[in-house]
Amino acid sequence: MSRAALLVLADGRFPAGGHAHSGGAEAAVKAGRITGAASLEGFCRGRLHTAGRVAAALAAAAVLGVDPRALDAAADARTPSPALRVAARKLGRQLMRAARATWPSDELDALAREFPKGAHQPVVLGMTARAAGLGALDAAYCAAYESVSGAASATVRLLSLDPFDATGVLARLAPELDRVADQAVEAAGLCVDEGVDALPAASAPLLEISAEAHAAWAVRLFAS
Repeated sequence: MSRAALLVLADGRFPAGGHAHSGGAEAAVKAGRITGAASLEGFCRGRLHTAGRVAAALAAAAVLGVDPRALDAAADARTPSPALRVAARKLGRQLMRAARATWPSDELDALAREFPKGAHQPVVLGMTARAAGLGALDAAYCAAYESVSGAASATVRLLSLDPFDATGVLARLAPELDRVADQAVEAAGLCVDEGVDALPAASAPLLEISAEAHAAWAVRLFAS
């Protein structure tokens, strides 16, 4: 395993398309639910323990060799919002392009053929980590961190929030991110033996509702 590969995969400059998505922050800002660093922290904490936990477990399970088709179906079942399903597949397709160029893999090629319009992003992330020689915990950390870092970065643009304050939010969430990553790997281990029903299905109904409203906006800065 090359731990340096994790730095490449988790780097915000890795061309996986995440910069175009706010993780629901744009809708939350417009609704007045994010107004500064304190409310951003609450928003990110909620994402981490719901969408982030689910994504981390899916990614970890993919690294452990669980059938990516079953994982993709599980991701679909855990994403009620059509808008979020579309966004997840777009992100998965973009990540796949970057991953195949960076870590060529027969497994990635097969997944790209199976899902020409894109598999769910956490599944592709896990398969990418697998191709890069990373472990399940590495993939879980990457997915969990992405679940909050995108929203924090977007809020800097949306609110002109001080980047130091946004980074401070991520740092304060670090202990919880550790716990979520550990929980995700534990669930992924169960998934190997018991199937995808062992994966978490934590829900965030307001994120789902807001995503549907956001998709209908005539003018928006972010795709989701």
